[in-house]
Amino acid sequence: MTFKSHMNQALAEARAAADRGEVPVGAVIVSPDGEVVAAAGNRTREWNDPTAHAEIVALRAACAAAGSERLVGYDLYVTLEPCAMCAAALAAARIGRIYYGASDPKSGGVAHGARVFSHPQAHHRPEVYDGIAAQECEHVLKDFFALRRGATGGDRG
Repeated sequence: MTFKSHMNQALAEARAAADRGEVPVGAVIVSPDGEVVAAAGNRTREWNDPTAHAEIVALRAACAAAGSERLVGYDLYVTLEPCAMCAAALAAARIGRIYYGASDPKSGGVAHGARVFSHPQAHHRPEVYDGIAAQECEHVLKDFFALRRGATGGDRG
């Protein structure tokens, strides 16, 4: 199978989240056969749910579609480096590959902060690819926070 990035769809979800007043993070989950099975943006404010990060919302929908709590061989495209909570959930779901755009030195849990997949306690270590459409992903976040005067990028919730 030829690699096809789904980051454009994740960016569309991030922009839709921004339009709802949410921190603009978008996520897309793709099945092993290349079908998009879930796409979501942050909904923490809308749902009054601190766990409603884009990755978690998409993960729940993908697991429901698959009829399983495990998504072996599935890929995640997300506009911002997953936080520790999301990384742990992705490991529990056995996601095969994670493609993310912008790094998150403040709240990231993959390459920064907790580095969830590096711990000996990690049950699963997906392949991780960073920097996919990073500039565009960063731009969406920076524009969002610039409109809110004084806020800084990377604040997920």
